[in-house]
Amino acid sequence: VLCIDEATASVDFETDKLIQQTIRDEFQSNTVLTIAHRIETILDSDRVLVMDKGQIAEFGSPDELRRNKESLFSTLVNES
Repeated sequence: VLCIDEATASVDFETDKLIQQTIRDEFQSNTVLTIAHRIETILDSDRVLVMDKGQIAEFGSPDELRRNKESLFSTLVNES
C-alpha cells in the first residue's frame, strides 16, 4: 500500500502529470491511496472518497460521481 498525501501540491501542473503517470506505471499492481486537492490528480483513480466537514460524503468511481450532477465531486470537477 502506497499512501500519498498532497505529494504534488507544490509543483506545477505538468510536473504533477509526470509524477502521477510514474506512480501509475510503477505501482499498477499496488493499492495507492492519494490525498489531493487537485481534482486532476485523482480523475483516473479507480475509486474516489469525498469528505465534507470531516464525514464521508460520497464514494464511487470518478465517472459515476461525475455523472451525478447533484454530487459534491461533480461540483468540484465543474468548478476546477
